[in-house]
Amino acid sequence: MPTIEIDSDVAADRLRAAGITISEGNTPHEQWRAQCDHAVAVAYEGKVVVQGRSPKTLTMVLQEGGGKGYLYFDGASRGNPGPASIGWVIITGDGILAEGSRTIGTATNNQAEYEALIAGVDAATTYGLDALEIRGDSQLIIKQVRGEWQTNNPALRERRVRVRELLTQFDDWSIEHVPREINEHADKLANEALDDG
Repeated sequence: MPTIEIDSDVAADRLRAAGITISEGNTPHEQWRAQCDHAVAVAYEGKVVVQGRSPKTLTMVLQEGGGKGYLYFDGASRGNPGPASIGWVIITGDGILAEGSRTIGTATNNQAEYEALIAGVDAATTYGLDALEIRGDSQLIIKQVRGEWQTNNPALRERRVRVRELLTQFDDWSIEHVPREINEHADKLANEALDDG
């Protein structure tokens, strides 16, 4: 049960900035409570206690993160363009920090890949990581983000600019191509979202 020495107002501001809702405490001693990913943060005078089976999301936000994360991303489109979805996962030395997936309506596969990358990088900024190593199985996206290939398609160009803007928030970042089997978790998340969608 992690205990973080922090002013409760500062802690509440960090959680709200990460999109986590603050609610009233259950006892007179509790200043507030917040719940996220099967864990609860309870604020007392000068400290926040995090309990539950997955406390790392809350503790990363409360401690302003830091450290390095590995982002795996993938997009899926059936029809190209057609129904599309995204999947991403952030891994740290402690295991999976966060993951996400959702449908995104009708899109091409490349648009879905970019949307997955944007969602993953955006999530990584929320957790306050200092460095991010990005891995994906789309050569096109990797080379465009690196600046090795031009982005002639206006829809993709706009997304590339958004990715590069988000990446300025990290002290260090890299993006590398990996085979599909290395990117299996993100691929599975994207396809499950499409199947469930």
